[in-house]
Amino acid sequence: MTAPNLHGKVVLLTGCTGDIGVSYLHGLTAAGADVVAVDLADGTAAAAEATRKGPGSAVFRTCDITGDADVKSAVRLAVERFGGLDAVVNNAAVYRGLGRKRPLEELTLEEWDTVLRVNVRATWQVIRAALPALRQRGGGRIVNVASVVTRTGAAGFAHYVASKAAVEGLTRAAARELGRDGIGVNTVSPGLVDDEATRTINEAGYVAAAAAGRSLPRAMVPEDLVGVVLWLVGPDSGFVTGQTVVVDGGGVFV
Repeated sequence: MTAPNLHGKVVLLTGCTGDIGVSYLHGLTAAGADVVAVDLADGTAAAAEATRKGPGSAVFRTCDITGDADVKSAVRLAVERFGGLDAVVNNAAVYRGLGRKRPLEELTLEEWDTVLRVNVRATWQVIRAALPALRQRGGGRIVNVASVVTRTGAAGFAHYVASKAAVEGLTRAAARELGRDGIGVNTVSPGLVDDEATRTINEAGYVAAAAAGRSLPRAMVPEDLVGVVLWLVGPDSGFVTGQTVVVDGGGVFV
């Protein structure tokens, strides 16, 4: 499969500053897309580097995706700078900030609410804000990001597991509602990625153990996710919607 041609396509990417988000950003601009990249952390340098490499371009906007005003501003930037909006990649989530694994009875209400607010409610907020611009273009693509933990359980992260299961459910509901507008909605469900965030919250040896349990027994890197995201954003996935694509080297089968 060759990389899709995304020239002329405009993409809103949330969570653009982590290792995975930067990989998505560079993959999108390399395919020719123009990207509005948003995050709470500063992604100016990442957007500039993606633009330098081209052929697409990227602009960064600081954005709290749990705030409607910020999200609407990001969509408005896409329309004003690039002429519209064709796709959304909902990558932003609480993950690195989860801290150490703990039994579910030790989680606090505040921790639970924060994870569900960012990982689920804000995904819905971004979708809702993007719909007018996507409809104006006659349709588009929405790619949400869940996790393989919805299938493995991942003891110690009950709030995170619940939030990512909810993202998959939201994807299916949105696909049913938005198909009439020509909008496809799908989920990418990554396995454990060997990146800075994973190494921060997991004990030594955890990544190696996950790699050994895969059918393709190696560590998973952020770049392993780029191809499927580009495919779901691009024209070749036009009749695919409501689906969850697991990318984890064959650790689980669905």
